[in-house]
Amino acid sequence: MITLPSQAALWFLLPVALVCFLAAFNDLKRMKLPNTVVLALGAIYVVMGPFLLPIDQYLWGFAHALVMYPIALFAYAYLGVGAGDGKFAVAMSMFIPLADLGPVLTLFAAFLLGAFGAHRLLRALPAMRRATPDWVSWEHRKFPMGLALTGTMVSYLALASYA
Repeated sequence: MITLPSQAALWFLLPVALVCFLAAFNDLKRMKLPNTVVLALGAIYVVMGPFLLPIDQYLWGFAHALVMYPIALFAYAYLGVGAGDGKFAVAMSMFIPLADLGPVLTLFAAFLLGAFGAHRLLRALPAMRRATPDWVSWEHRKFPMGLALTGTMVSYLALASYA
């Protein structure tokens, strides 16, 4: 059961999806999630949140970011997670009520497996490589985690808008 109000999720969906598209594209092309994309996601929450969420839930979103920040730093320092991925996860955490953590982690696990498999399959196709010769992610040893993060975020909001 998703607890994010469906009207809020619906209003968040379009601007968040646009930012997520830019994040995924940047991660595929450059293996980087720029600060501007992370700040844009955070700005959507800061600007739209007070109008869409109950005030207590809106303020809890900032607490979620404060908790997620040291987790993201730890993941960057010791687990090999990219700094941009960690910052993006911090911005994502503001949108997600604590009660929705289980469904979001389930979505993330599914998107992580699916995105990894799809990326590895597509990079093996010569036609795809010719169509996108300047994409750094095809040759990089690491996986562009932004694909899984953005897919999780957009899917979560889409599911919440129908709940």
